[in-house]
Amino acid sequence: MQKEKFDRIVSFLLGASWAIVIFGALITFQIFSFLDFSLALFITITFIVISLFLILALDAFSINREKYYEMKKQSELLDKILSKDTK
Repeated sequence: MQKEKFDRIVSFLLGASWAIVIFGALITFQIFSFLDFSLALFITITFIVISLFLILALDAFSINREKYYEMKKQSELLDKILSKDTK
């Protein structure tokens, strides 16, 4: 089964987002480590939480698209059943 462009783009963005979270957390911690360990840790955790919400948004796009296609299939099946009943 061939994936659509949208699915490929969302899959790529999800993978890139996870890489950004991992490397971004490391870089964020290193940038703010000169201030204080606890402040750097807090800023890093804040960065991770915000990034995870963005990943959840991307995943929600994918799930809603799948839900749309499933509802479309169900509507087609219901139309077929209705047309058989009326004959």
